[in-house]
Amino acid sequence: MRCEVFARPAVQHFAGSNFTHCSSLVSSWSEPFPSLSVGFSLTLLRFGKQERTIVVMSLSKELIFLFVQFCHEEDLKRTAHMLEHETGVFFDMEYFEELVLNGNWDEAENYLSGFTRLGNDKNSIKIYFEIRKQKFLEALDEHDLTRALDILVNDLKAFAISNEELYKEMTQLLTLDDFRKHASLSLYGDTLSARKRMMNELRCIIEADPLFQDKLKFPRMDQSRLRRLVNQSLNWQHLHCTYPQPDPDIKTLFWDHQCLLEDHPHSPSIENNPLPFQAKEASVSPSSCKETSIVSQSEVSDGPAVNLGAPTAAGSGFNYVTDAGDPDFVSDTMPSGTADGLVSTRVSSDLINRDEDVPKAVQRVLNEASSTTSMDFHPVEHNLLLVGTSTGDVGLWNVSSGEKLLSRRFHAWKIKSISKTFLVALVKDPHVFVNRVSWSTDGSIFGVAFSKHLVHLYSFCGCSDVQKHLEIDAHVGGVNDLAFSKPNDLHFLITCGNDKLIQVWDVITGTKQYTFEGHGAPVYSVCPHVKGRVHFILSISVNGEIKAWLYDNLGSRFTYDAPGHCCTRMAYSADSKRLFSSGTTKDGESFILEWEESEGYVKRSYKGLGKCSSGVVQFDSSKNQFLVAGDDHLIKVWAMDDIELLTTIDADGDLPACPLVRISKPGTFMAVTANHNTIKILANPFGQKLRIDPISTAVSDRATEESNSGTGSPGMVCIGDSADSQDMKPESPAQSRKILEVSETEIKEPSQYRSLRLNSEVETSGISRLIYTNAGNAILALASNGIHLLWKWSRNENSLSGKATTKVHPQLWQPKSGLLMTNDLTGVTFEEFRPCFALSKNDSYLVSASRGMISLFNMMTFKKLRAFMPPPPVATCIAFYPHDNNIIAIGTDDSSILIYQARTDQVLTKLKGHSKRVTDLAFSNTLNVLVSSGADAQVVVWNTCGWDKKKSKMLQFPAGKSPSENFHTRVQFHQDQKHFLAVHMTHLAIYETTELNCVKQWVNRPFCAKISDATFSCDCELVYASFVDGGVLIFDASNFHLRYEINPTSSIPSGISSKAYAVAIAAHPQEPNQFALALTDGGVVVIEPLASTGKWGEAPSVDSISFSSRSFSGL
Repeated sequence: MRCEVFARPAVQHFAGSNFTHCSSLVSSWSEPFPSLSVGFSLTLLRFGKQERTIVVMSLSKELIFLFVQFCHEEDLKRTAHMLEHETGVFFDMEYFEELVLNGNWDEAENYLSGFTRLGNDKNSIKIYFEIRKQKFLEALDEHDLTRALDILVNDLKAFAISNEELYKEMTQLLTLDDFRKHASLSLYGDTLSARKRMMNELRCIIEADPLFQDKLKFPRMDQSRLRRLVNQSLNWQHLHCTYPQPDPDIKTLFWDHQCLLEDHPHSPSIENNPLPFQAKEASVSPSSCKETSIVSQSEVSDGPAVNLGAPTAAGSGFNYVTDAGDPDFVSDTMPSGTADGLVSTRVSSDLINRDEDVPKAVQRVLNEASSTTSMDFHPVEHNLLLVGTSTGDVGLWNVSSGEKLLSRRFHAWKIKSISKTFLVALVKDPHVFVNRVSWSTDGSIFGVAFSKHLVHLYSFCGCSDVQKHLEIDAHVGGVNDLAFSKPNDLHFLITCGNDKLIQVWDVITGTKQYTFEGHGAPVYSVCPHVKGRVHFILSISVNGEIKAWLYDNLGSRFTYDAPGHCCTRMAYSADSKRLFSSGTTKDGESFILEWEESEGYVKRSYKGLGKCSSGVVQFDSSKNQFLVAGDDHLIKVWAMDDIELLTTIDADGDLPACPLVRISKPGTFMAVTANHNTIKILANPFGQKLRIDPISTAVSDRATEESNSGTGSPGMVCIGDSADSQDMKPESPAQSRKILEVSETEIKEPSQYRSLRLNSEVETSGISRLIYTNAGNAILALASNGIHLLWKWSRNENSLSGKATTKVHPQLWQPKSGLLMTNDLTGVTFEEFRPCFALSKNDSYLVSASRGMISLFNMMTFKKLRAFMPPPPVATCIAFYPHDNNIIAIGTDDSSILIYQARTDQVLTKLKGHSKRVTDLAFSNTLNVLVSSGADAQVVVWNTCGWDKKKSKMLQFPAGKSPSENFHTRVQFHQDQKHFLAVHMTHLAIYETTELNCVKQWVNRPFCAKISDATFSCDCELVYASFVDGGVLIFDASNFHLRYEINPTSSIPSGISSKAYAVAIAAHPQEPNQFALALTDGGVVVIEPLASTGKWGEAPSVDSISFSSRSFSGL
């Protein structure tokens, strides 16, 4: 019959992506017609218009991207897509997919026409054919024969020239009452699923089409980039005004800005509004510019003035959202164009950062001789705490050991260079205290700001090498704050004081670089920062006046008023992306705010602070997740994305009303001041695993000495020129100079970790494969006799999450029917080939093979749904295609890879690239590639859009090593989906996928036990490797440094044969520190670190590594 004639590949493509992959589209057009390429070229001239070419210069193209971004931000999406269509610079795949899934065919074709026309190339023909074919089938499905006929005649007729037989076949569908009766369309399904399948194929075609190259990714840029450039341009124009006014107004962008000169008859007639970034500023007096500027503006300032936002009126300050707690409230004073960018303060409880990582447990109490006034953790050696006190003393503590490494009393180093003003002030009041201590960004220098005039800088090259560096008479009166900055690699110190000035000093020489004058009150704090290439300084005075400065002598760039007009500190989050402030009014009202720095309004006002009448509330941030503040005799914690109080910590009580709080950079330790001149050190679970003894009290020798002798009255000052080396030694000698102590890396006893052997009543001779379910609540094992074992953990009072754990024994689960999932065992002997299996991403289906046919099981009922592919060839590895569970990649012993469609029981294609059996397969979700490894020691990268071979490479073997055909080489993708781990019996290696470059490698030492298996942890920060002698190594994945070595005598639980070892290793999908071992004796063991540590240790020192029995090699 004629229908049989048309049941060739061309006809099978009626359903297109409904049941075939993108590569079938090429075969459906080319195979039946050998001269098709000529036909296509003629067709291009016949029905394809010449493509409209737009030549866009580089900067003009970037300007178009700015327009597109601006349109999207202003909710002018239709205009944005019209601009994309007209210029052809960016193809919005999400918008195109929305049109396709909604069936807006005409709009989809119109948008597509801006990038490719029907006759441009074969890919274009495929795209247009799929769209019009789907439109035709939907008309038939709706029994709208008139519209179907119109589509056939007007839309699909263009394809009849090159494939007349296909066009006739489509015409015959008009005679069927349901086109699904046609054999090739029986699996069409519903309209929405058909559109989704078609869209998946169109995406593959578009991404592979050269015409769309560099048009699918929108360039990365800051939000509101066009608006910011306009602001910077206006600012630059204002800086070059002939008569610059302190309060410029601009109302139009149609001509350049020029400030009006009062009563000047020839001034341009321009009605002005406030600049978006300018507010009322105090005029800069000549005295503020009289200092010699060693660093020119061009050297430090790479761009125009920094823009922190726009007050609604000059001098009105930040736009403060007073009702930030109400998610429905929008401030009437919010600048135009920013309402859409306001982050809602109501955050789902599921998204709020939990407080498990916040340091809570008091691990140590440090005793100072006087009350602490300032603290700062070292930015690199995170367990070093710098402390300043109310008597002018400076101390350095190792919070891990409780040892005081350094103690310095205040005295002037060089009396001859001290100003007379300082000496007079000292005679009137000899009491000097520390206002601020701070480390430089790299931790090589720390600074101390005193309550009278002086700043001391110390160089730090380790605890045993602390030297005096500079003494600076910085301000008249108290030095209230200091900070370090590094604009264009120039090391600067910024100070502020009671003399209302901000001073910038060269850290190396101590020479003054800039003096910033303009505040009307003493300057309370400074906050240097860099945004893009623009370095700037924020300063806040005691009356809440906020100013911004560039490193030049042109005065402040803008002025705002902090809420409450009070003492305020500002600080950026660790990633420098978010700006926060805290302050306390004279009435004791405290606040912590997050700012939208680009527009200058308050994004969030955090709740939960009380009245702090004893001082200014202090705050700190941790790991870009938490804010902490001392208030009301407590430590209060907020998640950064939620205004509600997350938790409070009492630190075992005895805290003052407004304690100082500091957190180390990784969030491991938190220091809080307590009563009786003490500092409490709190640690999170990771910090607790460091060698810290039970709660103890470390007392400084000086405090004991002074309390016993009665000497050393608080505030007494020594003045002299003495700078002998003895002064630089710690007053409390340190017996140990170790900065960070970690546990031993070799585990010799099972008591050093937690393990659980899974019980089984099913007789097995050995476990061949092992995997966790994707939900993390079960472990599935494949025994050498073809039986699958499934252990499930259930929710109970000991395991609320229901996840796999060593604390609770799981149940060996079977359905009520008593079925076992058992593979077909007919085929080659087990010794030659290793069984294989793969679990679908929803844990519903299992595909498995042991020597014989491949079995498809239902994981809920254990029922075998299908058995297929009888040997030969024998399946050696299996992997599910991540975008469609119905597509399975199967490696075989004849060196080929089969791409199998489970729904239709068809082999879509056969891949040939290996010379020996295929040993493992892994898909990349983002690169659209499949990586295969083989017994030929070769890795091959395949393109999943056409199943063509992209690249291949032999594994890099160290000298004297050679591949083994009997070893099961493994590959596993990193979570970035761009790198993969290759596991061989002789070495481990991480490869970059695109070029197959070996990024790093670890090589096993000769004559040592061979590697049996290895895997990434779920977060890909660790690599777990098992060995045939029973040992397990835990590596840092970033550099293959050894973190832990589990001794063979320790990794095998008692009662198990000493000859047993792990043949497979699996990592928990959600718990990065848990893994499971499949043993040769048929056992399965789950291993995780002790509850007291929670994590496997940090990488050991080089010395400790040298004693390991294994060797390391890096590439």
